[in-house]
Amino acid sequence: MKPMSANGVTGHLISVQDKIMFRVYDRDHNFTDYDIHHTDLEVTITDPDAFFYRDEFTDRLDHSPDTLGLD
Repeated sequence: MKPMSANGVTGHLISVQDKIMFRVYDRDHNFTDYDIHHTDLEVTITDPDAFFYRDEFTDRLDHSPDTLGLD
C-alpha cells in the first residue's frame, strides 16, 4: 500500500457500531471509511450544526439545539 498525505482532506467523523471512523466522499458521492489509528490528530470543526454542551455530568459535542429540538 502506497501512503498518501491526508493533510488538507475534508471528511466526516462518523460513528459505526460505537467505532469512530473518518469518512471521505469523492465527487460521485462514493465514500471510503478510514479506521483512525492516529493518536494525536488535530481537527478543525467547520460544521455550523456542531455545538458543545457542558453540564455537571458531561462535556459533549452534538448537533445544534435546533436540530435536537431543544429550542
